[in-house]
Amino acid sequence: MSEKARILVIDDDEDVRKVLAVALANKGYTVDTAKDGKEAIGKSRANFFNLALVDIRLPDMEGTKLLTAMKETTPKMVHIILTGYPSLQNAIEAVNKGADGYIVKPVNMEGLLATVEEHLKGQQEARKFSEEKVVEYIETRAKELKKS
Repeated sequence: MSEKARILVIDDDEDVRKVLAVALANKGYTVDTAKDGKEAIGKSRANFFNLALVDIRLPDMEGTKLLTAMKETTPKMVHIILTGYPSLQNAIEAVNKGADGYIVKPVNMEGLLATVEEHLKGQQEARKFSEEKVVEYIETRAKELKKS
């Protein structure tokens, strides 16, 4: 990506937060961390993030509930659930609540980085497409108004 993507890592385990933050920063991303849902919501209100890595079990709320809350602060943010407790039920719930990805702990770092890059690339392409549509609309509307 041409501009540094901003990533928020939300996990109650400090070691997990640190390892993920360092790995992502080493790939050139701007990274911030949060230890629980309340802190994550506050940070997502105060700052823009392209992507959030969300632990499914947080001390103050389920990660799936956090997905819903964060959709309100940044609707286009990509959300990837991290879980050490994989089950079909929580995978389905995560997807139904808006998760864009689902990664099982312990994390395969290469796989996680590839998933992050893939989602950020898709987000950037969607943004570029939207911008092109806005430009097309403005140009068309300007021509229409010029004829009037």
